[in-house]
Amino acid sequence: MTDSAGHLSIRNLSVAFGSQTVLKNVSLDVPDRKITVIIGPSGCGKTTLLRALNRLLDSEDSARIEGTVLVDGEDIYDPKTEITHIRKKMGLLSQKPQVLPMSVFDNIAYGPRIHGLRDKKRLREIVERELRAAGLWEEVKDRLGEPASRLSVGQQQRLCLARGLAVGPEIILGDEPTSALDPQSSRIVEQRLSVLKADYTVVVVTHILRQARRIADYLAFLYLGELVEHGPAAEIFADPRDPRTRAYLTGEIS
Repeated sequence: MTDSAGHLSIRNLSVAFGSQTVLKNVSLDVPDRKITVIIGPSGCGKTTLLRALNRLLDSEDSARIEGTVLVDGEDIYDPKTEITHIRKKMGLLSQKPQVLPMSVFDNIAYGPRIHGLRDKKRLREIVERELRAAGLWEEVKDRLGEPASRLSVGQQQRLCLARGLAVGPEIILGDEPTSALDPQSSRIVEQRLSVLKADYTVVVVTHILRQARRIADYLAFLYLGELVEHGPAAEIFADPRDPRTRAYLTGEIS
């Protein structure tokens, strides 16, 4: 991974569903090895933007997408681009953890096996490494053969994080990744993301301003489908340039 801005770049991205335009000409260079947090009122396009970054909108028949999303300089919407190759570069944390109906170990090993890894020793090393990265190893090291569904919801979310890391992504996407978690589990996930940004580009959607203040290095504010303002989080929280950003941060609009 490079240290330069533009590892993940969005250029004039617009998304519409039927006659409804959800995103309007969004352009953003996502800084590397930092946590970029996308904020804005419900319905402003936050999740649509996140889903557009790894082509999860492809399954929406009515979706029309214009513009460019560059990952390592490659346009993911170029017809020649192979989708699996792009998605391998991105780990996704959904709002609710979606563990696979198999053991804790096999959840983590699933991705590497799909990509052809069969060496048992190497798989064990990957499982332990990524469970440690997700802050879960000590809690489950004696339960690797148990069904993942027996873990608590907070543990399941961290298991999903570890599963995503196991395929060697460059980017971690989080769609309100703590919204289904209790406060303690939420803090653990936040802490893990803050550690992981040393090695990954992290993009998180949240509706919780307190969370954005805790974890954001870079902030992007969406309003009615437009990217109103973006920049270093400390600067925007301290002195937003756009009155709409100020109104949202002070609770005047929600």
